[in-house]
Amino acid sequence: MKLEAQWIVGFVDGEGCFHVSINGHKEMKLGWQVLPEFTVVQHKRDVKILYALKAFFGCGVVRTNHEDRMAYRVRDLNHLMEKIIPFFEKHQLKTIKYVEFKRFRKVLLKMQSKKHLTKAGLKEIQHLKEQMNRNRPS
Repeated sequence: MKLEAQWIVGFVDGEGCFHVSINGHKEMKLGWQVLPEFTVVQHKRDVKILYALKAFFGCGVVRTNHEDRMAYRVRDLNHLMEKIIPFFEKHQLKTIKYVEFKRFRKVLLKMQSKKHLTKAGLKEIQHLKEQMNRNRPS
């Protein structure tokens, strides 16, 4: 299945998510781990579209999400920075998801420069995370 860039933009605008988790992790320097993730979820009957996204981007995994839901996920920082971010910089999202993308990109840039390993950087990432998705200011 061949996907067009603008179709992917529209699909991700409706079905995608740029997400950042910050989880306690005893082995990390500050005791916290930052986990960025780009995800698209679909009913299992439409799993072929998730595999098409995986083929298009050349990275990520397709896994069961919940019961009859499947998810295409990209978590690797290098894949996010080298494939996902450049695609959505070139092909801009049209909905509020564009704002989420910009915040997500800022988090990734901080991680790439190792700022997530400092207290100040972790605090900045936490602030960006708090503004994303359902937590965004109206």
